[in-house]
Amino acid sequence: MDEIQDEIHEECGVFGVYSSENRTVAHTVYYGLFALQHRGQESAGIAVAYADKIMYYKGMGLVPDVFSGGKLDDLPEGDIAIGHVRYSTTGASQLLNAQPVVFTGKCGKMALAHNGNLVNTARLREELIKNNAVFQTSIDSEVMAVLINSLSDGDILKGVMRACPRFEGAYALVIMTTDKLIAVRDPYGIRPLCIGTVDDDIVVASESCALDAVGANFVRDVKPGEIVVIDSEGITSHMMERIPQSRMCIFEYVYFARPDSVIDGCSVYAARAEAGRLLAEHCGVEADIVAGVPDSANVAARAYAEASGIPFAEALAKNRYVGRTFIQPDQRQRENALAVKMNALRANIRGKRLIIIDDSIVRGTTMRKIVRMLREAGAKEVHVRVCSPIIKHPCHLGIDFQTYSQLVGANRTEEQIAKLIGADSVRYLSVEHLVQSCKACNLNFCLGCFTGEYPYPPEGFETDKLRLE
Repeated sequence: MDEIQDEIHEECGVFGVYSSENRTVAHTVYYGLFALQHRGQESAGIAVAYADKIMYYKGMGLVPDVFSGGKLDDLPEGDIAIGHVRYSTTGASQLLNAQPVVFTGKCGKMALAHNGNLVNTARLREELIKNNAVFQTSIDSEVMAVLINSLSDGDILKGVMRACPRFEGAYALVIMTTDKLIAVRDPYGIRPLCIGTVDDDIVVASESCALDAVGANFVRDVKPGEIVVIDSEGITSHMMERIPQSRMCIFEYVYFARPDSVIDGCSVYAARAEAGRLLAEHCGVEADIVAGVPDSANVAARAYAEASGIPFAEALAKNRYVGRTFIQPDQRQRENALAVKMNALRANIRGKRLIIIDDSIVRGTTMRKIVRMLREAGAKEVHVRVCSPIIKHPCHLGIDFQTYSQLVGANRTEEQIAKLIGADSVRYLSVEHLVQSCKACNLNFCLGCFTGEYPYPPEGFETDKLRLE
């Protein structure tokens, strides 16, 4: 999904640790965030609870840059810590909006980190302001923290239990007081969250790859609608009332998650390989070689090659020091990053009929440039195969394509898209086959960007005025 890289951005990544002894918990969170860097590259932050206080540091940029120069070592030893890597879904890309959100309230010191996007933020903010709340940021995460605090009566669990029914949208939360770590997953389970243990420490993270990074053993996923409290008594679980049918965001498997993660019982690697195999079975075309757009489509491309019998070859060389283009918050930054991100391997593709596999196409601008690059390098034919369906609808639950005008597939057929990007042909995996590729998942899926059917209706959500015939 280089295209999604160019267009889609995901939410964020969250990580938390509760230690039974005073340890360098900040370092544990640091390595966890490092493993979640793919989920957000705008800002990073860590908050540590110690001696009835919370100290934090956050900054703009990548995790190792934010915490360079001894800033990580400046954080105190403590029992609890949470961290966050961000790509802005709501609120501008600036330090003020970096997380965790840290403040003093009815429960004393408190910190919150959020992955996802609420759809009723404006309404909640207005209501809280009428009750004399003051906001320092423009992000929905602060609204969540303020509402939890206002409803807590000094009991953080009570505040979370009361506030969660008021939240509409996608959220995976890690919340910290000076004596508790709380993990929360929204009732639809739209965003992932899991629990692990390392020695006597308990860890929560957006993906299992972050557990691996700190040597933690995977215990289980947080259930949709579950509130997990971790404190000196151990782990206790509380469920929200009226849990609806789960609707996990299927883009976690298509693109967002690292291939070495396992989410809700399904290996991301296995899902992508199965998508490539199904793509070869149902969308095949005669060609000389198969290649993937690095890196996220390589798993599917190799599976496509194996299933089709067409040799796999690398067609694009990637500069490993350039981040995901879609995660760059500004379109000009995305385009500049792409210019140095990839180059065609002429010796592999000259005179060849090429199938190029990508995990998704959003705006189409990146794939158009890739097709042109491959043709200029001598490719005889360029056939594009996509391991997800046509994205026809915006997302208002935490993915950064929020208007129809951003979507090349909103009102175009495969043939029209092929003409637009300059390919000889374009074929997409069907919704049915994408769901089939994730058959090991223990949850159902949100497919709103493909079908227009969302867990939460986009009423009042700001989109453009494009109307589809």
